[in-house]
This record gives sequence, structure tokens and C-alpha cells, in this order.
Amino acid sequence: MKYSNEDLDVVSPEKRIWGTWNYAALWISMSLCIPTYMIASSLIEGGMNWWQAILTVFLGNAIVLVPMVLNGDAGARYGISFPVFARASFGILGANIPAMLRAIVACGWFGIQTWIGGYAIFHAIKIWLPGIATLPRIFPISFGLETGPAITFFIFWLVNMFVVYKGIDSIRKLLVFKAIFLPFAAGSLLLWAIIAANGLGPILSQPSKFSSTTEFLHFFFPALTGMVGFWATLSLNIPDFTRYAKSQKAQALGQLIGLPPSMTAFAFIGVVVTSATTIVYGTTIWDPVDLAGKFDSPLIVTFAMLAVALSTLATNIAANIVSPANDFSNLSPSKIDFKKGGYITGVIGALIFPWKLVSDPNGYIFTWLLAYSSLLGPIGGILIVDYFFIRRKVLVVEELYSETGRYWYKNGFNYHAIFSLLAGIIPNVPGFLTTIKVLPSEAIPIFIQSLYHYAWFVGFTVSGILYYFLQSKESK
Repeated sequence: MKYSNEDLDVVSPEKRIWGTWNYAALWISMSLCIPTYMIASSLIEGGMNWWQAILTVFLGNAIVLVPMVLNGDAGARYGISFPVFARASFGILGANIPAMLRAIVACGWFGIQTWIGGYAIFHAIKIWLPGIATLPRIFPISFGLETGPAITFFIFWLVNMFVVYKGIDSIRKLLVFKAIFLPFAAGSLLLWAIIAANGLGPILSQPSKFSSTTEFLHFFFPALTGMVGFWATLSLNIPDFTRYAKSQKAQALGQLIGLPPSMTAFAFIGVVVTSATTIVYGTTIWDPVDLAGKFDSPLIVTFAMLAVALSTLATNIAANIVSPANDFSNLSPSKIDFKKGGYITGVIGALIFPWKLVSDPNGYIFTWLLAYSSLLGPIGGILIVDYFFIRRKVLVVEELYSETGRYWYKNGFNYHAIFSLLAGIIPNVPGFLTTIKVLPSEAIPIFIQSLYHYAWFVGFTVSGILYYFLQSKESK
């Protein structure tokens, strides 16, 4: 069919074999990654104490679990992927809009993970060849990229592209390695922190840097939105995974068991270790790669860095290649397959300058996580309202692939969904522009700017309500 290929076809009942523990294991594996550590430790760097940071992480993941399970319903019920599911609300051609927005975010995450892996390799090489850190600069200062890290970033990028070339099956052994090694490494890092800081007492007694409740809340709400935004991508394309579910109970219970507990537990390690660095080194080190580079033993540093690189490679392919490959495939099912989608993801991921996004916690939370949550929240609101409140969970699957069915709308586009999407994005634009300093803050009223701190929630609510109003009138 014109709008289908092997990746976009309905999963047949005999292939829906994922049970509760498959989904729990999926989330445990996805959560145990360096960005999880970094997002938690960045809250400490931003001024929170340990329990404030952990509470923020837990609340964010408990909130995002709701759209995760709701959107997962369609995948489990009908065996369809995210781009196909989006056709019901956006139209068969219009579904490319949310699919591309989601894919571009995945490209960004691919770039961030690739930078982390490449930077780990840089530290491993620097132990044995210190000269790599002092190579002549070949990029303009405005790039914020030194030559040594640039070389290792490109090398690691090529390794990722080679795995894409070999196919998704080549990542299985690396995923096994990650599942075994990363919890061990995280536990070892936690043990180091406790010993180096003379017990948990000094770590957990580190005070908050906020001098008032108002100052705390000013940081808390954007941070909470950032926590929701961390998995906002997966809350949309979760049908890519739940279409293999044995039952609705399997996907819902599995995600409940796997997502909030594992994110919170690994975040706790990040918080404890980051707090310990303040005691041990007198400065807050929120990047675990930078921290590992401070250890004395060359062998320990080398082993740690290579392990980080391999673990990051496994996460990158599983989390940031599979889904955007489906999204890009939806653009032209007959011309774009997994490999081509992977190559597209790799190129875009390098062009976003990921080293700048993770260079400081403000850029990571306020620019990256908040910015893309303002795009994905509105999509989530539209998908959930359409599926649960307009269609009452009833889809005619055959027509999701046909130009003659109800999901063709007007020339393949549902303009109610597109208009609702734009309406949900617009309120967050002024705050984003002042955050990146395109507009001076005094040019925009404080209330309008503050909406950006709640970007995901604002977009989800505005787009969902408006879409319901427009589409329910159409359906009558």
C-alpha cells in the first residue's frame, strides 16, 4: 500500500508477545542512562537540596506516566505505531507534522547522547595522550568546541552510524552489557560518594541555595516541566512499543513498575554523587564524565569512560534511532527505511550543537527540555482528546492507510488538529524568545513570559480543549 511498509504495518496478534516485565525492563534500561543522572544532578547545581531534587524527578515522571499509558492504549489495542496512530487526529498526510516534530526532538537527544559518548572517549584518550587536549583550535570560538572533543565526537558518531548500517539486531549484545554494567557502575559511584564524603549525613545535610519560597518556586515549576519534558517524546511514540503488548494490563502495569521507580532511584544516585562533589572538591560537578576524569587511576578512568561510551551507544540506538526511523519512514514509506531514517537522525543530531545544550544546567533545562516540551505537549493533548473523548477508543484501522476513508479529511490534513497545535505552541513562544535572549525580557509582560515555565502543561491543555471544541462540533 502507498501509506504502509513493513515498519508501519499493523502488528499481527501472534507477534504481540510483550508482557508486564518486558515493559518494566524496557523502562529500567531506558532510565539508567547518563542524561537521567545529569538531569537530577543539574537540579542540585541549580540550587535544590537532595529531597527537593528527588521529589521533582518523581513528580515529573508520575505526571508523564499518565499520557504514556493513555497513548499506549491505541498501540496495544490495534497494533499500530505512533505515526499511524497520529493519522486518526491529524489526517494521513497531516500526521507527518507531529511525527516530524517528535523526530527532530529524537535527533536532538541522539546528538546529546553522542556528545556524551564522544566526550567519554576523549577523557579516556587524554589519560594516555595528554596532547589531545591541547590540539590547535580548528573551529571558531563561537562554536564552543575544542579540537580534541570534536574528533572523538565524530569518531563516536561514526560508530553509531555503523551500528545503524549493520541493523538494529547488532545492538542486542550491547543492551545486555548495559543492563549488567550500568547498575553496577552506578552502585560503585554511590559507594564512592558515601565513602569520600564520610557518610550520607554530610551529603543529605547540604542545604538548599534558595533564600525564599518564591525563589524556590521560580526554579521548581520550570524544572518540573523539564522532568515531564524528559520523556515527553516517548509519551507520544509509546505506541511504537505497546503495539507488541499482550494486553492493556501488560503495558500499563509494566510502565507503572518500570518508569517512576527506576528514574527516581537513578536520580537519587545522581543527586547524592553531585552533592558529594561539593564536599569533596569544593565545587559542584554535575557531569559524571567530568567527575570520572578527576579520579587518580588511569586504568579506572579508562575503563569507566569506555563503559560510559558503550552504554551510551546502546541507549542511543534503542531510544533515539528506532522511533525517528519510523517517523521519517512515514514521510515516504516506499523510499525511507530504517537505515535511511537512522542516517537522517545522525546528521540532524550533529547539527544542533549538542555540546552547547549540556554545557550548563540552565541550557539543559530551560532551553532544551522546556523548548521541546512546548512542542510535544500540544500533540499529546490532541492525541488523547481525539482517541478517548471524540472516538471513544474506536478506530477503523484499514482506513488509517487509505485515501478514501474518514481519516483523509481534506486532502489528507485535519486542519482542526493543525490549528489546535499552533494555538497550543503560540503562548510559549514569547517566553522561549526571552529565554534565548532574542527578545529583551522587558518587552514581554511577566505573566506571558511565565507561561513558558509551564510549557508542556500549557500546550497540552490549550490544544486539547480547543481540539475538542472544534472536532466535537464537526462530529455532530
